[in-house]
Amino acid sequence: MAGKSKRTTHYSTAGKKLYAVRDAKGRFKDIQTYERAHRADLAHKSKAERK
Repeated sequence: MAGKSKRTTHYSTAGKKLYAVRDAKGRFKDIQTYERAHRADLAHKSKAERK
């Protein structure tokens, strides 16, 4: 994936916070729980941190 996709927040019927990524046509491309997405973001190192 080239560049960072914009993620919008939604809530599931159980009340959990969700991140949704849409494609160019506006359809959902990926939906993740905020908890999982946030943990993955924290685990990922940026270029500056890797140096």
